[in-house]
Amino acid sequence: MNHINWHTKSPEEVEKVLETSFEKGLSEEEAVKRLEKYGSNELEQSKRRTIWNMVIDQFKDFMIIILIIASIISGLLGEITDAVIILLIVLLNAFMGVIQENKAEESLAALKKMAAPHAKVRRNGRPDIIDAAKLVPGDVVVLETGDFVPADLRLIETSNLKIEEAALTGESVPVEKDNVTLQDEDMPLGDRVNMAYSSSIVTYGRGTGIVVETGMSTQMGRIAQMIQSEEAVETPLQKRLESLGKILGIAALGICAVIFLVGVLYGKDILQMFLTSVSLAVAAIPEGLPAIVTIVLALGVQRMAKRNAIIRKLPAVETLGSATVICSDKTGTLTQNRMTVTQLYYNREFMDVVGGSVNDDHLKLLLTTGILCNDTQIKEDEEGPKTIGDPTETALVDLGLNYGMDKRSMDKNFERVFEIPFDSDRKLMSTVHKSDNGLRVFTKGATDELLNKCNRILLDGRVEELTQEHIDHIQKANETMASKALRVLSMAYKDIDKLPEKENGPQLEDQLIFVGLMGMIDPPREEVKDAVKLCKRAGIKPVMITGDHKITAVAIAKELGILEEGDEAVTGVEVEVMSDQELKDRVKNISVYARVAPEHKVRIVKAWQEWGQIVAMTGDGVNDAPALKRADIGAAMGIVGTDVAKEAADMVLTDDNFSTVVAAVEEGRIIFSNILKSIQFLLSCNVGEILLLFIATMLNWEAPLLPIHILWVNLVTDSLPALALGVDPAEKDIMDQKPRDPNSGIFNRGLIARILYQGAMVGLLALTAFVIGQRIDITTGRTMSFAVLALSQLSHVFNVRSNTKSAFQVGFLTNTRLLGAVALSTLLQIAVITIPGLSNIFKVKALEGQQWLIVIALSLAPLLIVEAEKMITSRFSNSK
Repeated sequence: MNHINWHTKSPEEVEKVLETSFEKGLSEEEAVKRLEKYGSNELEQSKRRTIWNMVIDQFKDFMIIILIIASIISGLLGEITDAVIILLIVLLNAFMGVIQENKAEESLAALKKMAAPHAKVRRNGRPDIIDAAKLVPGDVVVLETGDFVPADLRLIETSNLKIEEAALTGESVPVEKDNVTLQDEDMPLGDRVNMAYSSSIVTYGRGTGIVVETGMSTQMGRIAQMIQSEEAVETPLQKRLESLGKILGIAALGICAVIFLVGVLYGKDILQMFLTSVSLAVAAIPEGLPAIVTIVLALGVQRMAKRNAIIRKLPAVETLGSATVICSDKTGTLTQNRMTVTQLYYNREFMDVVGGSVNDDHLKLLLTTGILCNDTQIKEDEEGPKTIGDPTETALVDLGLNYGMDKRSMDKNFERVFEIPFDSDRKLMSTVHKSDNGLRVFTKGATDELLNKCNRILLDGRVEELTQEHIDHIQKANETMASKALRVLSMAYKDIDKLPEKENGPQLEDQLIFVGLMGMIDPPREEVKDAVKLCKRAGIKPVMITGDHKITAVAIAKELGILEEGDEAVTGVEVEVMSDQELKDRVKNISVYARVAPEHKVRIVKAWQEWGQIVAMTGDGVNDAPALKRADIGAAMGIVGTDVAKEAADMVLTDDNFSTVVAAVEEGRIIFSNILKSIQFLLSCNVGEILLLFIATMLNWEAPLLPIHILWVNLVTDSLPALALGVDPAEKDIMDQKPRDPNSGIFNRGLIARILYQGAMVGLLALTAFVIGQRIDITTGRTMSFAVLALSQLSHVFNVRSNTKSAFQVGFLTNTRLLGAVALSTLLQIAVITIPGLSNIFKVKALEGQQWLIVIALSLAPLLIVEAEKMITSRFSNSK
């Protein structure tokens, strides 16, 4: 079916276009034909990846491929132990990757769960209940309180109909529906009051509509299509590690070629030179790095879970540390997702709500009106009384509870004996209550409509005639409250002698006494202001994206500090007419987007990404799912968030707290900083190994290390401290730094220079040990070189914890896991040298006391040398 703006079509036009009858509906024969033509009213589900596909994907990484090749070559050359160790590391990394990915990508399954299983229809002129999947365009559907809307409907009849569209628009306040014909073709979804959309919920009243779209053609279907089409973005860490893998792979091949050619030129055995070259290639690649990074990320996941952030996709942990923009939904994320009365107006004065006891009779009457003229229910749970009902009405009852006025006891003391329900034409609701003092009418509603029903006003404890001056004051107060984005309700009452006949009920709403105004809003979360300040301090731009009205969005954004002087606020209609280039040009200056559609959110995220920014997106509704998936990091709300949003997200916030996003950003920065420490440590160690073997080969010496020594140091002695670096505590100023440039590689800020000079230091110390030891014999030389290489790296690990601060300033006890790892690695290294069975496997021998003293002195040298370098650098910097 061609795209039609159904909200602009009159009921008669809809009947004509769809060739149906509102009174009779479709015939069964016609419904069958249309089902064949349009297909089932269900959401299509894209084919999910199998476990096998996930396993294969784990082996596409360049570094993993290099390791597999190294393992195969080692096996072919008879180095079975080496081959098995490398292969085990590769398999461990793949296993952990599959476990994480197997939890993801169930968005469409969650969408399907939200679909209505049955629908009430008119067919052949008779009411019927059918499987919602069999609905077709032209079917007439009846909606009642509590129903899921089964397809997209153009409403033809409504009776006090309210529908909650939070899943689509993100706004939890139910929308009052009508059958009026609208004119604006580009009207935002939330303003199309004559439409009922699939998977929204009827919260009040009843209505009847004609099905205009089904299945993937519905608004919910469009979101499903966007979820399918949005590809997950590769994380900065994945990009950096892929780049690192290629660099190391090329370096390894280059080293192999150089050493092989030099050896051949020296006239050495070609097979022996090939073995030496492969050993050097293995030394060039930190075999444990992929697994270490995965484990460090997993440890980060555990820490983040303690801070109320559940990570669904492992590499996304680090992405948070790169975040430069946080695009946040308003309702339920920046705000409390609960309407709250914040301001009152009576006796010609404004009063901010503070709670407590009520000593003012006028205030008590105002509160009583809001509490009794109200259909909210109160239920007790573990946390105390909980209000259930329409958000606007629950706000009034919650207000009463704040002032010690409980609706349950008041309903008993003031029995409701008559009522006139709210409807969208009158915009009023009235109830009559009986007490010992007689009958009293309470009325609440829109200010203009209520003032038309009032002829008196309560002022200073007296009832006076309502004059034009009074009306002007009230209307001005109403405008003042509305300008603050408050939703305003007016309250009135009167006493009567007897109940009217039912047909004369509307007369109850005449000659009322005006009491006052109540202004309510979904207020900001208390902690969000500080979180926004911290974002800006950390160089991160917070952006509000909401389906709510612009005036409300702007008021909340200003209060939170998101919208500041010079920032723009735009609507979805404005975004719609912008080209992608225009949106990109303006996006940096826009801090608030209001009344946006799901596709707008995706465009906004893409516009930021076009600037090379790392975008985090928070949200809770189905409408947020495509943008959550498109963003570099998607964060869904765990309490009020839909399953669809959670499944599309990388992270779920268990406390629905925006400040948790900021805490997660901090954790992401810590994790990346610690991964850099691990990389610096591992690569400087590998540089030492390469230099040791390279110099020996160039000088035509015997190899100071055997392949098994290299693998032992790389995979065992180094890996435990590298893992412990992954849980190093945060630097104090980590959230005062600007976000890392997402386009910069791992090697920046002098990291290459530090790796080379620290690696050279370790390699030369090990070479010194080899020279000293080989005076006795080659095995002693290799044993001392092996011992110094391993133990000097264990002292060197304390250097990389900070590139500016002394290891003694950082403190050895601030990371007890690192101390434990160093101690364990030291014991393991001593064990392979001193225990006869192990020393035979490693082709080493026990050392004498004097030799051990030399080993210890050389092994402690890296810590002392780098400490001296830091002290000199610090003094030089301070003298400038």
